[in-house]
Amino acid sequence: MYICILNVHSMNIDTSILKDTFLLLEQFHTDNSTGQYTSDIEGFKNWIVALKSTENKAGIHIIEAEWEGKSEGRTAESVISTLLVHLNRYAKAYSRSAIAGSGFATQEDFIFLINLKAFGAMTKMELIKKNVHEKPAGILIINRLIKQGWAEQTDSETDRRTKVIRITEQGKEALENQMQKIRKATHIVAGNLNQKEKLELIRLLDKLDKFHNPIYNQNIDPANLIDTVYREYPFEKNTI
Repeated sequence: MYICILNVHSMNIDTSILKDTFLLLEQFHTDNSTGQYTSDIEGFKNWIVALKSTENKAGIHIIEAEWEGKSEGRTAESVISTLLVHLNRYAKAYSRSAIAGSGFATQEDFIFLINLKAFGAMTKMELIKKNVHEKPAGILIINRLIKQGWAEQTDSETDRRTKVIRITEQGKEALENQMQKIRKATHIVAGNLNQKEKLELIRLLDKLDKFHNPIYNQNIDPANLIDTVYREYPFEKNTI
């Protein structure tokens, strides 16, 4: 909360500048929830410099967006949520095409394998969490991969009491057989974005992921999830 009492008229300050400044302060407070910057004027200035640098590198130009239903009161948050759902469905459709005719049952099968190949052996729960899955669904996927001979469960090299999942040579071969189609699918998902737009989208989606992932990993009871997040997590809360 920022409280400031100023004689605006005597200082000949445009009130729109004050409004923009307060909005920046609110954004700084939200972005700095991890304590990356000091909570003083120096921290605020450093944050602005970093923000401006990011905008310049990404070639960002702030424009007023338009969307269906805006004049009737549909919020930006509603549009973002809807578009993310739509994009997820589009991506799934391309993924289904990429694995058509193969031994893969779902896109999650090859995503699990890709993570095992990229990051090495890990426990079942580590693999499930990396893919942001619920435990029962994740266990089914892992069991399916083991049954196919694409993954195996072995003792950990560092702790024999711990079991880890690793990709097999058969799994690597199965991935390689589909990788050309999978790469084509991922390129299509990025659509008609240019390189600058892709980098900016990555930055924004990564910021959203860093906000939601710790919440998701707490396994908060669904009945309390929304109220808990609204109460305990810093983000821009519009009047509802």
